[in-house]
Amino acid sequence: MKLAKSVFLLALLHAGQALATGVTADPELTGAAPLSPLISGQRSPAVNNGFDNTPPMIEAPALSRMFGAQLFNGTSADSGTSIGFNPSYVVSLGDTIQVRLWGAFNFDGALPVDPKGNIFVPNIGPLKVAGVPNGQLNGLVTAKVKEVYQSNVNVYASLLQAQPVKVFVTGYVKNPGLYGGVASDSLLSYLSKAGGVDSERGSYVDITIKRGKSTRSHVNLYDFLLNGTLNLSQFSDGDTIVVGPRKYTFSVDGDVYNSYDFEFASSAISVDEALSWARPKPGATHFTIVRQQGTVKRTEYYPLSGAAGRTLQDGDKLIVSSDRYAGTIQVRIEGAHSGEHALVLPYGASMKQVLTQLRPNSMSQMNSIQLYRHSVAIRQKEMLNLELQKLEQASLSSQSSTQEEAQLRMQEAQLVSRFVAKARQVVPKGQVVLNEKNIDSVLLEDGDVISIPEKTSLVMVHGEVLFPNAISWEEKLDADDYIEKCGGLTQKSGQSKIIVIHQDGSAVDADDVGALAAGDEIMVLPKYESKNIEVTRGISTILYQLAVAAKVILDI
Repeated sequence: MKLAKSVFLLALLHAGQALATGVTADPELTGAAPLSPLISGQRSPAVNNGFDNTPPMIEAPALSRMFGAQLFNGTSADSGTSIGFNPSYVVSLGDTIQVRLWGAFNFDGALPVDPKGNIFVPNIGPLKVAGVPNGQLNGLVTAKVKEVYQSNVNVYASLLQAQPVKVFVTGYVKNPGLYGGVASDSLLSYLSKAGGVDSERGSYVDITIKRGKSTRSHVNLYDFLLNGTLNLSQFSDGDTIVVGPRKYTFSVDGDVYNSYDFEFASSAISVDEALSWARPKPGATHFTIVRQQGTVKRTEYYPLSGAAGRTLQDGDKLIVSSDRYAGTIQVRIEGAHSGEHALVLPYGASMKQVLTQLRPNSMSQMNSIQLYRHSVAIRQKEMLNLELQKLEQASLSSQSSTQEEAQLRMQEAQLVSRFVAKARQVVPKGQVVLNEKNIDSVLLEDGDVISIPEKTSLVMVHGEVLFPNAISWEEKLDADDYIEKCGGLTQKSGQSKIIVIHQDGSAVDADDVGALAAGDEIMVLPKYESKNIEVTRGISTILYQLAVAAKVILDI
């Protein structure tokens, strides 16, 4: 008995690994049906042998919704020092200036700023650069050289290395501490070294730079994120960057480009400014303010044109919506049709308005009009996913009492997992079966596809027959006759279910159909037998769904 349980445990592990490789081909048609517990990482209640063989799912840390957190994604505390062009940086003692002269006189060297604030340029002499902004350095050196070499000498000067400094970063950052860099490094560089602002507690709009007891400047990172403005500070040894606690916040959802939580400094912010941060998408028409006041929740709803004069408070939620009402819809006409292939109709139009605009030709099969709808395809995919989930649970919850039975269960679980992986990739067509008696009253949706089948003289035979083929239609022949013309049923078909699909999309059991019509399709479904009744029933149901919804026959 213990050996049987061990073998069954191995079967579950192999099946779980196979199931984990299954993917869905069309994400839009995956629907709302949940994934298998073995795929989603949740424990399956169907495994009832007393073991939980599902490996735990390792979840990636969730990205913060706070606007500004993206500044520090992917950065590390030990990022190296960087020297970039900071035009406002003031050259100081200990900095190094790269000077290049070429033409009548050549020189290329790194010149340190001496204790008197000068650099010494050969053949030129001392040049005071301390206190000069970085943006004016090249012009200053060029002017000095031109006093000696008035022509035929070219000059280029740049800050090679700023003075090394160490800056304290504290407050609501992830890793407070003392970090090394250079004096020209930006505020963002030091914040990144400290792991960035703590998005759960820290402020992006209240950052203070201190030197000793004096406050040098206040920085609002939203000025940089929204407007590209960032005051470049020049740091000295012992400067302190303090990130304050989070201020007031509001959240934005809906039809906007920036769906984030935003921070603001004062107790209220205008809706106009909030919308400028959120950037509503084209077509957005209204906004909703959801405000929690103690135990009372209040909702306000306005058009975007009514935003002026309205404010948001701490904790409010702003939802931008597009309240558009369809005035017209577009449907496609395909197949044996000689007219336009796209029709624009009023919202709520029916098939009657389409039929009056059709231009059939001599090959049009007007009594078998087909209608394909995207929403129907989504629903068909949802139902298929649900049946596949049930099949997985049935195949993995079977108990074994002997070693031989456990081996059979393991093989069956592997077989079912491969079948499920293939079935998940099938995309239903979304066909709506129309009834000639009330076809005029069928309401249409935007994006519907109406297909006019062509007349044909063939009958298609698919599935478990020796030679699947297209057979010329003959009057008074039934499904068995056409199957015989294809070599008969395969050996493994047994008492297979045989269905006939008419050109209009309706599917009926072959036993209920007499003589077939030209254009009919015969589908011989595979037969699968198992000691597990639930598995047998599940596979049979799925095979039928695939044949009707997608006109696909999968082998087991």
